[in-house]
Amino acid sequence: MYLKRYHDVTISNSGVWRILNRLDMGRLPASQRYKRHDRRWKRYEKQLPGHRVQIDVKFIEPLASAPQSRRGGRNKYYQFTAIDDCTRLRVLRIYPTLNQKTAIQFLDYVVQRLPFQVEVIQTDNGAEFQSAFHWHAHTYIKPRTPRLNGKVERSHRIDAEEFYRLLDGVIIDDAEVFNDKLREWEDYYNYHRPHGGLGGQTPYERLKQKTTTQA
Repeated sequence: MYLKRYHDVTISNSGVWRILNRLDMGRLPASQRYKRHDRRWKRYEKQLPGHRVQIDVKFIEPLASAPQSRRGGRNKYYQFTAIDDCTRLRVLRIYPTLNQKTAIQFLDYVVQRLPFQVEVIQTDNGAEFQSAFHWHAHTYIKPRTPRLNGKVERSHRIDAEEFYRLLDGVIIDDAEVFNDKLREWEDYYNYHRPHGGLGGQTPYERLKQKTTTQA
């Protein structure tokens, strides 16, 4: 989809298969292999932007090349992620601590950043999303069922494959610098990266489509 959109290059499925086999990458991980229809999780998608926003946290492993902190270890960071169920539009932010205070700060940031009204917030049962973390319509997924937060979980895998992998060997040990890099990646994801779950649209293109249709 990316090659077609930006370079007008079309590659057939069989061509992709031959290339992957040549590189000994022709088999998917077990978790991604074909499953019979009666064994697949049912996919769903909210029809209105803001109807449901999934929020989760990704722990960022300390960079191996980062300098040692005064405590003798390397600084830890936590990526808070919000993704709109309908459009896949995302808001990302790095924090040096993980608690209810930073979760509340992130929620305020999300409401400020998203270009539509948020109706329902969905999270797991993490300690950072407990009593002090309040939203007028906040729902928890069932314990030990991360698939119910599948869109944000999948987006974290994309972050690992397409963003953090590019930072391998880069020393970033400052939250503000980290957030500047993350904001660049967020803009690329929302406005320029074709999304397989959206039929090749970017999240912003899906947002425009949905808002135009509703109008």
